Amino acid sequence: MRNLRKERVGTVTSSKMDKSIVVMVERRVKHAKYGKFVKKSSSFVAHDEKNECNQGDTVKIMETRPLSKRKNWRLVEILERAK
Repeated sequence: MRNLRKERVGTVTSSKMDKSIVVMVERRVKHAKYGKFVKKSSSFVAHDEKNECNQGDTVKIMETRPLSKRKNWRLVEILERAK
């Protein structure tokens, strides 16, 4: 089970909470009828133990056990800092 954890790369949209961040992950999906690629986004609440993320950072998150009501992802690494 440990090696089947999902990983996502997204952008931090909120870091105002203590030890928590909201990460928006965008994906491109092909429209069923028209074939055009459409951007779909989903947001995840992730655990940031050291409060090291800022809004706009690109981060990698990994699925983990439930840490609170909405939080079952954790921060793996910061890929790129916001400019």
